[in-house]
Amino acid sequence: MPHHGSEQSTGGVYLLFAHEAYYPTPGQEINTSLVDAATLLYPRVRQPDGARIHERLTRGRRPGEIVPLAMLTHELEGGRLWPQVGDWHATTADLLQLIHDHACDALGLGLSPLARALVCSGPRSEVRVYDPTTEDYQVFGPADRIEVLVEIGKQLARTQAGRRLWPGDVPHTSADGRRPSCGAPRQS
Repeated sequence: MPHHGSEQSTGGVYLLFAHEAYYPTPGQEINTSLVDAATLLYPRVRQPDGARIHERLTRGRRPGEIVPLAMLTHELEGGRLWPQVGDWHATTADLLQLIHDHACDALGLGLSPLARALVCSGPRSEVRVYDPTTEDYQVFGPADRIEVLVEIGKQLARTQAGRRLWPGDVPHTSADGRRPSCGAPRQS
C-alpha cells in the first residue's frame, strides 16, 4: 500500500474501519473512524486479539500509513485467516466504544456511500455505481480508492496539527512495537 501524503510522515500507522453510523451532533454523520494502531493495545480492547491485529497492521508499514480494515482482510487471504488473528468485529466494536467514551483520539469521518464502499473493498476491487440518468454503470477502482485515502490523509494531517492521535492509555511498546511494558499518560 502506498504512503498517503508526506504530511503524515511523523505519525504512526493508522487503522481505518467502517461502522454503523452515529451522530455526535444533529446532521453530522460519522460512519468510518481512523485510530492510531496502538489503540488496539488498549486494555479495554479484546485481547489478545487487539495485540495480534496490531502486529499484523503495523508489520512492514511506513509511519503515517493509513490501512483500511479491508486491506488486512485482503492480506489475510480474503478473510480466511482472520480466525487465526482475532475477532475483528468484536475488536472494532471495542474501538468504537473507546471513541464514544473519549478514551482515545479518533478521526471520525462521514464518508459518502461511494468513498465508504471503496475503502471497504480490497485494494484491487472495483465498485460499480448505476447512474439512472444515463442508465449506465460507472466503475470506480484502485486509483479512486487511493484518492479517497489521500483525502483522508490530508484530513488527518489537518486534525493532528503536528501530533499523533492519542491512542489512549496503552502499554508502551518496545522498538519492535510488540512488547508491552507500562502505561503511558496522554501527551497534550
